[in-house]
Amino acid sequence: MLVSLGIAAFFIQTEGNKKSTAGQIRVACVGDSITEGFEYPVDLSRLLGANYTVGNFGSGAATVSLSSGKPYMNQTEFQDAEQFQPNIVIIMLGTNDANPEVEQYNATFVDDYMKLVGGFQALASKPQVWVVKPPPIFHNGTGLSTEFFEANVILGIEQVAEQADLPIIDVYSAFANHSDYLWDGVHPNNKGSQLIAEEIYRAITSK
Repeated sequence: MLVSLGIAAFFIQTEGNKKSTAGQIRVACVGDSITEGFEYPVDLSRLLGANYTVGNFGSGAATVSLSSGKPYMNQTEFQDAEQFQPNIVIIMLGTNDANPEVEQYNATFVDDYMKLVGGFQALASKPQVWVVKPPPIFHNGTGLSTEFFEANVILGIEQVAEQADLPIIDVYSAFANHSDYLWDGVHPNNKGSQLIAEEIYRAITSK
């Protein structure tokens, strides 16, 4: 599974300021270690500028599946994200659901993802929720299945977007010719983090 790097959820305004200012748009970045341990939320904060506060609520090794050993909805990061009362929620999960130990729960992937979406939609802040197709898995050295991810997880995310009428951010396709942007075939390097941030930035600002 994607390893947890032990980095606590944190809020990013500009250069690490942990307090949001009244009137700022609060953006919650929800995900696994691709979010938790890497720079894309920092890069996104810099792109969005001072009118936004970006919170990093990644949880390494977390899954969409509620039957796995580490469902995102059971983590403190999920509770922290709710308390953040975001105006925008960016969900980039599913990579760990391509682990052979979790694949058996794929039949409930869409339903479990819908519960996660519903949890955020029920917040008093009534956030706009975006679902993200994560970067590809370029090889199986991490123990994750490239084939299962492509055929099941990506398809499941598309189904969630359609079923819940949510906008989708296609980071998956953005990495198609950039395997070198993932240092181990899964986790982004600096260029990969920048690419993720740019895709999300364009989606948010164009909306």
